[in-house]
Amino acid sequence: MRKSGPPKGVISYLVLELLDEKPRYGYEILKEITEISGGHWEPSYGSVYPILYKFEEEGWAERVEREDEPDRKYFALTETGEGKLEKKRESTAETGREFADVILGFYHVYVALATDDRFSLPPVERQWRFDEQFSAWIAEQVIRHYERDFGAFERISETPEEFAERYGLDE
Repeated sequence: MRKSGPPKGVISYLVLELLDEKPRYGYEILKEITEISGGHWEPSYGSVYPILYKFEEEGWAERVEREDEPDRKYFALTETGEGKLEKKRESTAETGREFADVILGFYHVYVALATDDRFSLPPVERQWRFDEQFSAWIAEQVIRHYERDFGAFERISETPEEFAERYGLDE
């Protein structure tokens, strides 16, 4: 069970991958991550900039001066950073279950606010609501994004335990 936010190390992994593409500055990285998330998540300045400075301190990235933008702090991945990226790819590949927990956890909280009698949120005119229709829309969007990214969506009838057993997952 995750406490909150993305799994530990994911932001630093994304920063490494983005620096592997080309030298970048902090705000550019923030905007790229926001775009990757479909505009639904933006890491804070307080998470990206310390990562860049740590990478520089560790020798994984170095500052690159640009004559056309002398006031911007661009960072480029170093050879040492490329090695770190390979290790980060492996450790990030192991966070799938944590991501699933975050996604399902927030969906469950959304639905609980709509269905659990302990919560009494009034509908707000012209705003998102915690109700069946809005919950269904969220589920529909997940399916549409799945179909866009992976192809046809087919329902999976297995329980979580059956699914875990089929793939040899630790629960």
